[in-house]
Amino acid sequence: MVLHRGHKVGHHHTVVVLCCKEGKMLSRMLPRYLLESRFRIQRKVLESITSGTVIHKRHASASENPLKKTELFEFHRQQGAKMVEFAGWIMPVQYKDSHIISHMHTRQHCSFFDVSHMLQTKVHGKDRVKFMESLIVADVAELKDNQGTLSLFTNENGGINDDLIVTKTDQGYLYVVSNAGCADKDSAHMKAKLNEFKAAGHDVDLEFLNESLIALQGPSTAQVLQPGMTDDLSKLTFMTSVLTEVFGIPGCRVTRCGYTGEDGVEISAPRSHVVALTERLLLDSEVHLAGLGARDSLRLEAGLCLYGNDIDENTTPVEGSLVWTIGKRRRQTRDFPGADIIVSQIKTKPKRKRVGLLSMGPPVRQHTPILSPDGRVIGEVTSGCPSPCLKQNIAMGYVENEFSKVGTDVLVEVRKKAVKAVISKMPFVATRYYTGH
Repeated sequence: MVLHRGHKVGHHHTVVVLCCKEGKMLSRMLPRYLLESRFRIQRKVLESITSGTVIHKRHASASENPLKKTELFEFHRQQGAKMVEFAGWIMPVQYKDSHIISHMHTRQHCSFFDVSHMLQTKVHGKDRVKFMESLIVADVAELKDNQGTLSLFTNENGGINDDLIVTKTDQGYLYVVSNAGCADKDSAHMKAKLNEFKAAGHDVDLEFLNESLIALQGPSTAQVLQPGMTDDLSKLTFMTSVLTEVFGIPGCRVTRCGYTGEDGVEISAPRSHVVALTERLLLDSEVHLAGLGARDSLRLEAGLCLYGNDIDENTTPVEGSLVWTIGKRRRQTRDFPGADIIVSQIKTKPKRKRVGLLSMGPPVRQHTPILSPDGRVIGEVTSGCPSPCLKQNIAMGYVENEFSKVGTDVLVEVRKKAVKAVISKMPFVATRYYTGH
């Protein structure tokens, strides 16, 4: 299945969506939960996918924003990827391997993901740390050179505007990676704060990068990557980063992190060289291609949030079980957006909390009601899928605080029937980040 923008015709664009020649039902090609709103696939496109080869054609005015393509778009097509619209981009959701095979290959070997849709930003200037700390909850000042951390953009109501990773590099800038779906919002937010800082005489500047971003995820990552690097990967631990050469390509930033719960790296590489780098990595038989489908089930097994599903502008870090992202010094200084509300919640406990859920029977989907044993609605599922590793249904969602203790029995309403579930600790599958031990 390929979704792409056609040739420009006058003041309009013709958009043609193609699906696989076999005309198979989409429900057979992809797990059902991949069709939920998180992938933002237009309803008309989905309806058309089941009915033929050329499934949807529309004229978009020049004022509409065309779907974006990564530098690897043609490569994905050549590899037989099924492509979908995601956060304004055309991205691979699955390749020739089934979703389950792709998922398990990542857990057992190594998978390649194109994540070039993510927003990459450099923050320059002597006041860069102060600037970033005015927007997020992390203690950036305490980071060592080339160390990074997960953090959150918060708003004045204590809600989460986005999650991000910020790295304090030894090149005199901060390197920030945030979500594609929030790119416009995040960049506007940072620019507005930049204007404030500059008006106050501070030394800070923003640089939005146009580099590609790819990820290798899985226990074989170091084995695959080490032959192409002079840097010793055994010294590059989880959430640390290095600017280096990768298989002869200079100017690559390699960060030991990922979105699967496995050991892995994300590589920011020059767009002009990313196809060659991808092809070189795939020469290793350990490496298979993987798309958004496997990425989603892998991150859910690892208990990782998807912005827009599991956290949003109306969710506080305390409700989202993300208090650990807030630096201890920051809790005392209370100088980040929404600090008074958030710190107060840490002390008093929120009314609701993000939890994990395990169940058998029919899969639990997003928006599934969570019920108390006596049938009262106490919350809602935000993400859910059958776990390929555990062979049972996993989900995360929000429940009233009194029901948030691990081991608590609850019910989930699936197809108008109450199904037994239990509150579970997360991650569901143990993470294997490389810490040097």
